[in-house]
Amino acid sequence: MLHGKRILLIVAGGIAAFKSAELIRLLRGRGASVRCVLTEAGAKFVTPLTLQALSEDRVYGDMFSLTDESEMGHIQLSRDADLLVVAPATADLLARMAGGLANDLAATVLLATDKPVLAAPAMNVRMWTHAATVANVETLKKRGITFVGPNDGAMACNEHGPGRMSEPAEIVAAIEAVLVRDRPLAGRRALVTSGPTREALDPVRFISNHSSGKQGHAIAAALAALGADVTLVSGPVAVPDPQGVKVMKIESADQMLAACLDAGALDIAVCAAAVADWKAARPAAGKIKKKAGAPPPALELAPNPDILATLSKAGPKRPALVVGFAAETENVVANAIEKRGRKGCDWIVANDVSPATGTFGGERNTVHLITAAGTEDWPPLGKGDVAMRLAGRIAGHLAEAVRKQAAE
Repeated sequence: MLHGKRILLIVAGGIAAFKSAELIRLLRGRGASVRCVLTEAGAKFVTPLTLQALSEDRVYGDMFSLTDESEMGHIQLSRDADLLVVAPATADLLARMAGGLANDLAATVLLATDKPVLAAPAMNVRMWTHAATVANVETLKKRGITFVGPNDGAMACNEHGPGRMSEPAEIVAAIEAVLVRDRPLAGRRALVTSGPTREALDPVRFISNHSSGKQGHAIAAALAALGADVTLVSGPVAVPDPQGVKVMKIESADQMLAACLDAGALDIAVCAAAVADWKAARPAAGKIKKKAGAPPPALELAPNPDILATLSKAGPKRPALVVGFAAETENVVANAIEKRGRKGCDWIVANDVSPATGTFGGERNTVHLITAAGTEDWPPLGKGDVAMRLAGRIAGHLAEAVRKQAAE
């Protein structure tokens, strides 16, 4: 999606600078070229050699390089790119941007540019919520600077709250939203389910699973980046909500089904959530007490509603494309093919979630796409890459359906 786009990545001095390496990799994987400006403080966290090796381009940092400045290097850097990305954007650099300072190469490039700028803030929660930072961000937004994040989460300073830099996949999605004019899913409505469900046994205990929601949330972000109007129905997860997506938070499978049915008319449904198959037949009204010498209580289960089969049911309200997920620990492809036929969905994304793979809660996934045409075996990819690849396949499938309909 970013083929031929030129990104100038400005890496400032914060612990989140380590994420810049993954950001460069993702951008290069999408066809963009990346050139880096590394501040003096940024070089304390990530080396120029690392950024140079990943970007395959020189890393800039010296404001007074005679060779570069004899050619007005800071002006050329500021205008050669299609987009300037500041990640991490520290409180210090945001303050200098708001003040119009030009006291190092990064600030000078940002002051001299006539291209769009995207900032990914990263700082301590109290720095982010300080009145000075709030005012600086508002000033920059009024000048047309676009922001992605920050997220809530744990920080290196052992505090928790807003200030954690967005994940590289989120920043890529924001970059695509700025630069990609062709949005093949514009006008399409999509539903994505993500994360686990929790089925109450009593007021304090529940049945659930290890799903992190990372893959489902990445798919929601990828579909939104392609222009879709996305509703994300999410179980309890620790990952941040994707930007530009309507989020409906639920606990149980019954609540997830109700939210899906309330989403209205849809073109696309992607059921990536790990929905519990069973729930307690009669959840206890009070905490189930352990009694000395007594055996464990009998657990009577009842089936949960089948969300994928419900959305796949034929009729005027059925989405044009329904995609399910099959998390398997053995016979992955065979079980997924059987599931596709049984559920009535169009596609199944099958993945191995056996403990050795580290898929649940991990950053990578190895999937097989099962369609009516057969099975596609995808290589191991980051979950953001899986999401973008799936979103691209969805866009291509719907576009082909439109072409066929027009030809009839």
